[in-house]
Amino acid sequence: MSLDEAARQLKMAGHDAQVAFDCIGLGDLERAQEHAVTLRAAADAAEVALSRALKDMTPEEARAEGERAIKSLEDA
Repeated sequence: MSLDEAARQLKMAGHDAQVAFDCIGLGDLERAQEHAVTLRAAADAAEVALSRALKDMTPEEARAEGERAIKSLEDA
């Protein structure tokens, strides 16, 4: 997995966290739980990608790929 994938997964986790939060406020606990589960899966996937990047990349490579990953998400 790449930093692109880690960034994408973290963005999805953030979205699911916000939806779960909103669902709690609406009293829709089943939907809140569903989004809590999916945010956890996305966060776990991001952690796997980041662990791999720590092993495979130099700090310079990580900086360059990280900048590219964030720009790619912003452009999408």
